[in-house]
Amino acid sequence: MSSTGESIRLNRLFTDGKNVVIVAVDHGLYFGPLEGMIDLPSVIDRVAGADGILMSPGMPAHCQSVFSKRGAPACIIRLNWGSNYPAMWHYKHSYSVPMTTVADAVMQGADVVIGSLTLKNPEEAEDAQNVEVFSDCVAQKRELGIPLIGEVYPTGGDDYQPEDLQEEVFIGCRIIAELGADMVKTFYTGAGFSKVIAATPVPVLALGAKKLPKESDALALAAKAIEAGARGIVFGRNVIQSKEPERLLDALQEVVKEFQAPDKVASKYKLE
Repeated sequence: MSSTGESIRLNRLFTDGKNVVIVAVDHGLYFGPLEGMIDLPSVIDRVAGADGILMSPGMPAHCQSVFSKRGAPACIIRLNWGSNYPAMWHYKHSYSVPMTTVADAVMQGADVVIGSLTLKNPEEAEDAQNVEVFSDCVAQKRELGIPLIGEVYPTGGDDYQPEDLQEEVFIGCRIIAELGADMVKTFYTGAGFSKVIAATPVPVLALGAKKLPKESDALALAAKAIEAGARGIVFGRNVIQSKEPERLLDALQEVVKEFQAPDKVASKYKLE
């Protein structure tokens, strides 16, 4: 059962029971500086209309202005680092290590925290260690009444077709919910995604992964995930690296929160 603090913060994120649009800007943890995120403090105000902004633990100190006002997006801070994320190095394993504690994340301004879990690694002990790291995140968040997003991110996930991830996502989402996650962030897996939703007893958020060729593709991905039952999206590169992040963010809000058809929204906002 959630504590009062967790319930209040979750309800604040899902205002009026609506789905959520979160923008991830923590890519520097894994890729270093990317296009659109070279000077993060200078661009983060452009996505201040999101329901939440996902950051690495060291960046809120440089981006305080976006969170220091009434109606600001939720500050979501990542707790652990996994070797499966730096795709450019083509790691085959996923070793997870803590980066910060929930208490330290709260001191940095976190309203919500996120921890990742990657399973089906080459070594059983690796999976067990990753479960241990995530379980510790759960124990810490319960002490402080902070909601925890559990991220299921298979190694090499960026480079697979959605349907190829179905089994790992289907199993992983249930496991991470059973471990105590309040929400789950994972890949949209195509036609089987509704089965993932049905088997996961907490809200599921679809991630955007690699930058898609067109902004209308991002709208279509969001619409498919919501239609399958997702309670929101967590898009990073598809928003930050778009030509006009504010415009795409507004369009995504209409698709995700108001269930508007993505083609009509793309036309309304003049998105290709």
